[in-house]
Amino acid sequence: MNKAYLLTGGNLGNREQNLSQARELISRHCGQLVRVSAIYETAAWGKTDQPAFLNQVLALETALAPRKLLATLLAIEAEIGRVRSEKYAPRLIDIDILLFNDLHYHDEHLDIPHPHLPQRRFVLTPLAEIAGEQIHPVLHRTIRQLLDACEDPLPVVRLH
Repeated sequence: MNKAYLLTGGNLGNREQNLSQARELISRHCGQLVRVSAIYETAAWGKTDQPAFLNQVLALETALAPRKLLATLLAIEAEIGRVRSEKYAPRLIDIDILLFNDLHYHDEHLDIPHPHLPQRRFVLTPLAEIAGEQIHPVLHRTIRQLLDACEDPLPVVRLH
C-alpha cells in the first residue's frame, strides 16, 4: 500500500462542504484516509485579489500509482465543479499530491514532492500537524523543520 499526502483547498462556494465532499470522494475512489488535519484559513497565495482559502491535508493509504491517483483526483475536482481557467484563479476545490511514499518523480503533468511545498505556509502548517516528522525526500528535512524555516508571511489560521 502506498502512502500519499494530499492538500485540499478552495475559496468559492461553501468551502467547508467542498472539503467534506472531496474527503468523501477521495475515500470512495482512492483509498483509506488515515489522518486528517484541522481546517485552516489563509489569504490567497499568488493571485491575492480573491477570497480567502480553506485548506486541509489528508494522509491517504492507496493502491493507486501516482499517475492514476492524479487522474482520479482531477476527476474528483471536476465532479465537485472545478473549472480550470487561469493559474491561481479562484476555485471550488483544488487537490494536490504533496508527497507519495519517498518518491521523487517528475513528468510533464506531475511533480512529487510538490515543488512549492517548502515555500507555502498554508501547506506546511496542516501537513506538519499530521506528519511533522515526515522527511522531505529531496531536501532531507522534516516537514516541521521546513515549516520553521518557511518565509511565507501569509498567516494561517486554524478554524477547527
